[in-house]
Amino acid sequence: MKGIWHGHAVLEFITENGKKILVDPFITGNPTTDLAVADCHPDYILLTHAHADHVGDTIKIAQQSQAVVVAIVELASYLQQQGLKTIGINYGGSVATDFGSFKMVPAWHTSALPQSDGSALPLGAAAGFELHLDHKVVYVAGDTCLFSDMKLINYGHGVDLACLPIGGHFTMGPQDALLAAEFVKAKQVLPTHFNTFPQIKQDVHAFLQQLPANSGLDVKAGETFEF
Repeated sequence: MKGIWHGHAVLEFITENGKKILVDPFITGNPTTDLAVADCHPDYILLTHAHADHVGDTIKIAQQSQAVVVAIVELASYLQQQGLKTIGINYGGSVATDFGSFKMVPAWHTSALPQSDGSALPLGAAAGFELHLDHKVVYVAGDTCLFSDMKLINYGHGVDLACLPIGGHFTMGPQDALLAAEFVKAKQVLPTHFNTFPQIKQDVHAFLQQLPANSGLDVKAGETFEF
């Protein structure tokens, strides 16, 4: 299984049969990403919630790639109205594929899409994903604080990779993320959602050094890693 962190909370997973899964494709206006919208051709787009730095360029990418967007039901319904192919699920629900499944799990965060008049359109709740891909288990926490039910991810059996926000201010910070990694029994940890904005500036190397030996992934935006 191959993974790529593309800056902020943008994640890409490539399965053994070549399917591409893109998570929270915030590209335009993202100073940390290596991606260009024109180069994105995923098969699936997974959205954790409706904030602009997560929905990002979903509409344009889905239009050019015909990707299926998986999101919480309210956000999926909104995007379907924009002409996209969507699958709306809710906490505990899952989408089966020929290479595994996407299960939606809770996150503690808000979720609303900014509108051109300055208002914000509420579109369901924030979520995370428990991905079962090629016999690997990936926990994409999304934007969240630390909460004890993380111990129930994959029924407490542990995950191969935990993608955890560490920026603080809008999500949990480094110390809470260290505990989250323990809660989900992560074999490897990929820090996300840091250094994009001044409010979420963090020393990622200091965080990685506090993880158990060889479990923290120190990757640059656009760098492929295997797990």
